[in-house]
Amino acid sequence: MRAEAQAYADKINAALALLRRFIDWDKALRRLDELNARVEDPTLWDKPREAQEVMRERRRLDESITATRAIERELAETSELIEMAEAEGDEDMASEGTQALAALAARAEEDKVKALLSGEADANDTYIEVHSGAGGTESQDWAEMLQRMYTRWAERHGFKVELMDYHAGEQAGIKSATLLVKGENAYGYAKTESGVHRLVRISPYDSSARRHTSFSSVWVYPVIDDSIDIEINESDLKIDTYRASGAGGQHVNTTDSAVRITHVPSGIIVASQQDRSQHKNRATAMGMLKARLYEAELAKREAAALGTYSAKTEIGWGHQIRSYVLQPYQLVKDLRTGVTSTAPSDVLDGALDPFMAAALSQRVTGETVEVEDVD
Repeated sequence: MRAEAQAYADKINAALALLRRFIDWDKALRRLDELNARVEDPTLWDKPREAQEVMRERRRLDESITATRAIERELAETSELIEMAEAEGDEDMASEGTQALAALAARAEEDKVKALLSGEADANDTYIEVHSGAGGTESQDWAEMLQRMYTRWAERHGFKVELMDYHAGEQAGIKSATLLVKGENAYGYAKTESGVHRLVRISPYDSSARRHTSFSSVWVYPVIDDSIDIEINESDLKIDTYRASGAGGQHVNTTDSAVRITHVPSGIIVASQQDRSQHKNRATAMGMLKARLYEAELAKREAAALGTYSAKTEIGWGHQIRSYVLQPYQLVKDLRTGVTSTAPSDVLDGALDPFMAAALSQRVTGETVEVEDVD
C-alpha cells in the first residue's frame, strides 16, 4: 500500500488500539451483555435513578463498541480496495481509497476522544478560571487573551458561556476571570487545560519593542449537581462581599452584591458577581466551592491510579504546561505531549482540540514524552 495510505492506516490502528485498551475490550463486551439483560427486566424502572444510570452506561458502551467495529470494518474494506487498485494500476481508485482512509482517520480520532470522555464528571458543564501571574500589565493582558481563547473554543463547540466573575487589570487585561461553560462533555474536554500557560512576544506596552515573557494560570473544575454531597463546615469559610464590576471596570450596580468565599483549610478561593442579588451570588459561589473541592478529589483519585500527583503550582517559569511564542517565530508547544502548532493565531482563536485530544490520550496510556520548552 502506498506510503500516504499506510500512514493513515497506521493512525487509524493506533486510535483503535487506544480505544480497545481504554474500554478494556473483552470486559466491555461482557458488561454490555449484562446491561442489555438488565434493560429487558421490567422491574428496572422501579428505581428511576438507578435505571437512568444503567441506560447511560449501556448507551456509552454500545456507542464505543459499535463505532470501533465500524471503523475496523471500513479500514479492512478500504485497505483491500486500495491494494486491488494498485495491483490493477487504477490510480483513480487508489487515490479515492486513500482519501477515504484520510476521512476515516479523522473519524477515528473523533471517536477516540469521545470514548475518552467517560470519567465520573466528564459529561458535566465546567468552570474555567484564569488568573494572571506576576508581571503587571503584561500578564494581565495575557490572562485576558486566554479568557478570550477559551470563550472562542467553547463557541466553536456550540457551548454556552457565562462570565461568573471578573476583575479588570489596572491598565489593561484582567487580574482574573471565571467562565461557566455549559455543554455536553464541557468538563471532559477542558479538564486537561489546568496549569500555567506561558506567552512570549514583543510587548505592545514596551516603547522599546523588547521581547517579554508572561505567565497566567488556568484552573478547570466541573459543575456538580445535588446528587453529589460535599460537606463544608461554615466555620472553615471566610466570606467577603464587594462591589461587582464588569469588563472594562464598569460597575454592574452600586451595592456590595459580589461574594468571595475562601475555604481556609484548602486555601481555595471562589467568587461570583454574576447576579445583582448578594444572596444568589453567595449560593453560586458555594456551588463553585463544592465543585472545586470535588475536582480536587477527582484529581487525587486519578493521580493515585497513575501513580503521580501534581499539586497546583506557582504561576511562573518551570511550571508551564504550554508555551505560546509569537516573536521572533510562530509556535505553540504543549510541554506534556509535544503537540505543536505553527499557527498561534488559530490556537488563540480557540483551535485547542488537538492539544486536548493528545492530553486525554496521555492520561489513558500514562506515557510521558521528553519535551524541551521553546525560547
